Amino acid sequence: MRMKKLACSLIAAGCLMPMIASATNGYFSHGYGMKGKGRVGVSTAFTDDTFGGANNPAQMAWVGQRLDAGIDWFRPIREANRVGSGGGTGAFDFNEESDNEDFFIPEFGYNMMYSPTVSLGVTVYGNGGMNTTYESGSSLFRGGCVGLGGSNPANPLCGFGALGVNLSQLIIAPTVAWKFHENHSVGLSPLIGYQRFKSYGLQPFAQISTYPPSVLANPGTDDSWGFGVRLGWLGKFDRVSVGASYATKIYMDEFDKYKGLFAEQGDFDIPANLNVGIKFDVTPELTLGFDYQHIWYGDVDSIANSSVSPLCGGQLFGGTPLPLATGCLGGSQGIGFAWDDVDVFKFAVEYQLNPKWRLRGGYSTGDNPIPSTDVTFNILAPGVIEEHITVGFTYSLDANSEITAAYMHGFENEVSGTPNPLYFPVGGLETIKMHQDSLGIAYSKKW
Repeated sequence: MRMKKLACSLIAAGCLMPMIASATNGYFSHGYGMKGKGRVGVSTAFTDDTFGGANNPAQMAWVGQRLDAGIDWFRPIREANRVGSGGGTGAFDFNEESDNEDFFIPEFGYNMMYSPTVSLGVTVYGNGGMNTTYESGSSLFRGGCVGLGGSNPANPLCGFGALGVNLSQLIIAPTVAWKFHENHSVGLSPLIGYQRFKSYGLQPFAQISTYPPSVLANPGTDDSWGFGVRLGWLGKFDRVSVGASYATKIYMDEFDKYKGLFAEQGDFDIPANLNVGIKFDVTPELTLGFDYQHIWYGDVDSIANSSVSPLCGGQLFGGTPLPLATGCLGGSQGIGFAWDDVDVFKFAVEYQLNPKWRLRGGYSTGDNPIPSTDVTFNILAPGVIEEHITVGFTYSLDANSEITAAYMHGFENEVSGTPNPLYFPVGGLETIKMHQDSLGIAYSKKW
């Protein structure tokens, strides 16, 4: 019966996939689980929900029999502009806001105690954030786009029609945890990754790809599967709890339809990440928490490789790439988004107001992964936010059920740089910026 419940939970988890979308620290979420989201992601040393597969598998040994399910309304506002282009004539200037602004992101977790010291559970979570749409015709370059003829209306990267990308990632994490000592536990979560990607309006970039336009310019939606592992430990020392977890890179199959866009013939792995956290119960009512997170975006070539590559002999609007040039789009050292590794520092507080109400809040500060030298490509993926604040609460309906809500605001940040003169010789200054909000609610049931 227990294994049947777990299997049903895995099936329910898969049904959430079509709704997974954007995120915040780069394209990772600021937190996983509604309680964690109310603490701006501080969760590594906490044991109050079933999102151990995303935060720390070891926490599940302390959770008991529990189910958490909720939904988050996420609203990222992405903007991009170019000024002073065309030798100061403004021929290629634009100022646009991405049309896709509202996303509904589900969350799900389930845990059961196989024995007093061993738990079995599942966590479902998602990443995304490379999701933008700049509509066709809203950028009417006065001189048209070089190489596209005359006074063609064009999108911000000189392609035809709307410009945009959509990346969605779902991770299903079955989890086993073992309390091997009365104050210590370890856990393991196999990470089953599924992702979908679509881009459109990138026709000019076929000229610096190692493959034909059919595997770069509007080939439609593609998907891939992959596998990784998350390991975790949690220890309790009087009023202090400490936790740590590490997730390997999730090695994904290639996007065959986009082998002319992503480095290494369509490869797009999910980067490794590390969480270290501490929880301090100052009083029976007041709890403080701190998490440190590191995300290795720099270890995934299609994300990390610079868009300024000396290994590609091509140029947009008339240049010809070297045959199978390793540095051109799709090559073994192909052009990427130039994202750096990210460090995030998160601080949280919780207060038990009375037996019914528990209040929480948090603040995080981290790195912007995008350098000023690579703004052009990141018009598609302006994940530049560095600071977040959150507030939230849990209300106990009865001894075994509760409602949790959380709000997040990501403060606006921007990055500016000049278009690369080799690949995109339009001149001027480009700026990408983003701010965001989210509001979510979840229901939890204990047995």
